[in-house]
Amino acid sequence: MRLSIYSLFTLFAISFSVVGQNSFQVAPRSIGPAGMSGRITAIAVNPNDKDIWYIGTASGGLWKTINAGTTFEPIFDQQPVQSIGAVAVAPSNPNVIYAGTGEGNPRNTQTSGKGIFKSLDGGISWQFIGLPESRNIHRIIIHPTDKNTVWVGVLGDPFAANESRGVYKTTDGGQHWNKVLYINDRTGIADMIIHPAHPNLDSAPRARRHE
Repeated sequence: MRLSIYSLFTLFAISFSVVGQNSFQVAPRSIGPAGMSGRITAIAVNPNDKDIWYIGTASGGLWKTINAGTTFEPIFDQQPVQSIGAVAVAPSNPNVIYAGTGEGNPRNTQTSGKGIFKSLDGGISWQFIGLPESRNIHRIIIHPTDKNTVWVGVLGDPFAANESRGVYKTTDGGQHWNKVLYINDRTGIADMIIHPAHPNLDSAPRARRHE
């Protein structure tokens, strides 16, 4: 074993002397941290105009195109948080948009948000409407005929126990929220659906467990 270690160090020393200084004269370069704004986290399309899309990003805000993706404009830059986890357009009134902040993809570069925002004018202006402790919102569903009835799936803190996890529902456009599903402080909402024929029924989500 001693001979092997000695041989290893000898080989390293010879290699270093052969390649010399030239191999270690590397120009300074950026090795991070990496920018993550390019990661797409949510997409919503205007049901009445398929050329109008809303694109949510992990840490680069919310973007809008009116020409099916030829050009995009940022529409969320003036808000206090730029991480988008979910976005939904009201089927009954496409000018009404709900944006949930905090990306719902738990990972080492995950970014958190600060609740849910609402626009009444197609993304020109926004108002904060609650759930400030949600941290990460992964899904929003709007009632097909009532723009004020909304279900929000909250993943919560991806790295710690969090009682804000669960499904929340509003029937007044976000003035008040009721938690309609809660499992425990380690189980967040990864996805959810409503029955298309009975949209008044509460959603049936699939839960993702935090360990």
